[in-house]
Amino acid sequence: MHPTAPILVRKSGSEADLCGFRVPKDTLVLVNVWSMGRDSSIWTDPNLFLPERFLESGEDFIGEDFGFIPFGAGRRMCSGVPFAHRVVHNMLATLLYHFDWKLADGEKIEEMDMTEKFGTTLHKVKPLMVIPVKE
Repeated sequence: MHPTAPILVRKSGSEADLCGFRVPKDTLVLVNVWSMGRDSSIWTDPNLFLPERFLESGEDFIGEDFGFIPFGAGRRMCSGVPFAHRVVHNMLATLLYHFDWKLADGEKIEEMDMTEKFGTTLHKVKPLMVIPVKE
């Protein structure tokens, strides 16, 4: 999985025990969303691009299933989930309907590099370059 933000930062509201570790109240806790998306105990072949894995999985993206939390979870999850969900589907459907696409000259699907460059948000080391070929 390729989360927009690799780490979520939260503050503990009360003292808690987390896997045998004492977490005092008001402690900053970092949730490594990037690692969760690559956990082989949750995902089969986590590093492969398999969008069909979500068709029958019942996996939830609104914070109920903690193996996949692209919008965060709990009281502080992204409030724009319904808007983002509609906009992304409409935008993608519109682009796919109106254009045929090809890779930039010299690019080959089997040689695409999906390696990420870490930062506040995740960018690809080598950007994906596609060209619309008809309107």
